[in-house]
Amino acid sequence: MAAVGSGGSPASAGPGAVSAGALEPGTATAGNVKHLVLFLHEAVLVQYVDTLKLAVPSLIYTLQNNLQYVAISNLPAATFQVTYQLKILTTALFSVLMLNRSLSRLQWASLLLLFTGVAIVQAQQAGGGGPRPLDQNPGAGLAAVVASCLSSGFAGVYFEKILKGSSGSVWLRNLQLGLFGTALGLVGLWWAEGTAVAHRGFFFGYTPAVWGVVLNQAFGGLLVAVVVKYADNILKGFATSLSIVLSTVASIRLFGFHVDPLFALGAGLVIGAVYLYSLPRGTAKAIASASASTSGPCTRQQPPGQPPPSQLSSHRGDVSTEPFLPKSVLVK
Repeated sequence: MAAVGSGGSPASAGPGAVSAGALEPGTATAGNVKHLVLFLHEAVLVQYVDTLKLAVPSLIYTLQNNLQYVAISNLPAATFQVTYQLKILTTALFSVLMLNRSLSRLQWASLLLLFTGVAIVQAQQAGGGGPRPLDQNPGAGLAAVVASCLSSGFAGVYFEKILKGSSGSVWLRNLQLGLFGTALGLVGLWWAEGTAVAHRGFFFGYTPAVWGVVLNQAFGGLLVAVVVKYADNILKGFATSLSIVLSTVASIRLFGFHVDPLFALGAGLVIGAVYLYSLPRGTAKAIASASASTSGPCTRQQPPGQPPPSQLSSHRGDVSTEPFLPKSVLVK
């Protein structure tokens, strides 16, 4: 993918100029520090209008991170994990409004199922399902997680629109997001805790557990990129479902979280909704076609003068036909 500011032929550049394509990471000049600095100067500073577009999602992502902290401080981990899946609903709605994207009936049904499951979990939480710390405020936690889901959905769709509307690479956009996010985070830190930081130092309170959380978040971000590149939406849905189960088990073991039938019902609906929403649109038709072809003898007549189809090519495990099946059908 071409970098920002790469319009025009490299031949038109001056003797000391380097084309943006040559500066893109992954090329032969990727190890040249000078070229990298020139590229960043061109893409971030010279094309400052393009860079400023990333200030909006960066501000929202910074706000979202703080909202998640408020939410997890006032909700059990399992309840937070289930409720936070509302980001699928908000992302879908913003995709329809901002990208003119259409959803299938199955996806709309799964979104309704998702909302129902989250509502059941919150009803269980409001009913006092199990003991909780006295300093937790479920109302504040719910408000924070809903605001976080709204911000996540809008920022994600806005970022996608920027990526698809320009020639900037993904790594450059992430760099721009990181620059704005770091600056905004430092301003917020100085505004709220500036005096304490000045007296105790920036890394005061960074225990091994805190460093573990930081590294886990960073590693999780890298895993998202790996999932997007090498996996599909179905596996991502299974991963989300597994995270809900693991969060619930950890909450039971560490915090004495109580799972009652109402919570189990709501969490089950959310897990099912995540899986259904991840299914590609052609999956149902592909499965129906496969079932029809294996349920009875084929009634299609072979045109005269042509040999019958090879038995080997119709075998389910044949390597010449299996790669052409939908990926979702092959994943069990």
